[in-house]
Amino acid sequence: MSTLTSTLEIQNSRRDFFRSTGLLSLASVAPTFVSSARAATSTDTADDPIFMSATKLAGLIRTKKISATEAVQAFIKRQEQVNDRLNAVVMNCYERALSEAKAADEKTAKGEFMGPLHGVPITLKDSLDTEGVISTGATVGRQQYIPKKDATVVSRVRKNGAILLGKTNTPEFTLGGLAGISTASNLLYGSSHNPYDLTRSTSGSSGGAGAIVAAGGSAFDIGSDWGGSIRGPSHNNGIAGIKPTSVRVPRTGHIVDFGGIFDLWQQLGPMCRRVEDLKLITPLIAGPDFRDASVSPVPWADPDKVELKKLKVAFCVDNGATTPLAQTDNDTKDTVRQVAKWLEEATTSVNEDAPQDVLKDLNAARGKLTSGDAWAFYKRLADKWGTKNFSPSVTERMKTMVPLSSAEVVEAWEQHDEGKSKMLDWMKAYDVFICPVANKPAQPIDVVPMPGGGGFGGPGSGWQYTGVFNTTGWPVVVVRCGTSTDGKNLPIGVQVVCNPWREDICLAVASYLETKSGGWKRPPV
Repeated sequence: MSTLTSTLEIQNSRRDFFRSTGLLSLASVAPTFVSSARAATSTDTADDPIFMSATKLAGLIRTKKISATEAVQAFIKRQEQVNDRLNAVVMNCYERALSEAKAADEKTAKGEFMGPLHGVPITLKDSLDTEGVISTGATVGRQQYIPKKDATVVSRVRKNGAILLGKTNTPEFTLGGLAGISTASNLLYGSSHNPYDLTRSTSGSSGGAGAIVAAGGSAFDIGSDWGGSIRGPSHNNGIAGIKPTSVRVPRTGHIVDFGGIFDLWQQLGPMCRRVEDLKLITPLIAGPDFRDASVSPVPWADPDKVELKKLKVAFCVDNGATTPLAQTDNDTKDTVRQVAKWLEEATTSVNEDAPQDVLKDLNAARGKLTSGDAWAFYKRLADKWGTKNFSPSVTERMKTMVPLSSAEVVEAWEQHDEGKSKMLDWMKAYDVFICPVANKPAQPIDVVPMPGGGGFGGPGSGWQYTGVFNTTGWPVVVVRCGTSTDGKNLPIGVQVVCNPWREDICLAVASYLETKSGGWKRPPV
């Protein structure tokens, strides 16, 4: 075969891929991070800066209806009002934030803008490196660690004008919490609390992020998701969150970064009160940084161009679990059914359908791989940072683990990949899959998680609904669509799942559902 023929075949294959995903017209877009001085359009009706979308707030700052300094001061005041109860923000940098806000206002006066997030105050999960600000990753060995540079996603939002107020709570290394505590918790900072009910879990591992965004203490946060760590907190705290397609967003500078057997499971994404902010922020942090070698230069498709009427939808209300602890409650099932009815009004078709056997096989393979080395990988992380006594929940977990043989690991990986292929084959009939995030709303903090449940949100958190989509690498958006009927008025989110690289469809559907449900609602704190 000639070099020219080979090259043409590769080009045609790439063109066919983009055509099949609707991205052909975008295939020439530069794959580096997106930055624009243009403001995004907001449909948010909130009038209080601390509760409005980041998109709307950025527009007000740009048009000088509010200054960046006023915005930063408002969010600092809100954090001071609520954080003693939530324990969501574990490290602040208020003085630096006020200095950056002043500089942003000076630029605004000249008609200069750093990007679409110009002047917007934010928090960031403590597992992300932040230059000049203590970044512990919730492990004792890093309790005074000050990074010399920002994580890639941090750098990108800051270059686009966002102003960091502080870091938010997470379990140690985002993977291990306090024994018997089912919320974002660690030995350094303790446990975070849900703003809708302080006795309830924030879920995790991005639990501090979910709580402070829901409570109006931050315009947005960026979380990480290895098994549901963006989606669980978005569900428990009633906000919107996105787990992008695997390897769309660089993991450089995250405490559990790129590489290794779990490489494709870890994704980073924004957590916000409104879906419109997910549309704005996700493409800003996406694209290769030429450090995380797995990241793919796949163009970003515009969610506003998705035609809902052409979409075919599948949904399920539970995952077929038979044990009482794992069964999905009626409020959650009713929320998913209501979502299906809303989508019947807007799409081509809606069918109750799910590849239950494939989902179970994927979860089984993932479970084997996760414990395959008896969590020696976790101990290596602890050794790297000098942590001698690490998370009690992990210590307990390791006592029961037996390493798999290399042959058993390879077999589990083959089952893992076979399941991914079967999922793609099943999804050929649909554009969207709707399912719960967890089997229940936020549970009491002291409810011990069920075995294999992820450990950070009580019954229903972790893998039974969420982990499988880390395994497939598919994009998922969570949006609040319901409320518990037990008198607690706890949020209930749903997962909007789509094929790889189709965040545009996820976001378009989530935006529609937000208009029907109202999305985020102010908590009582």
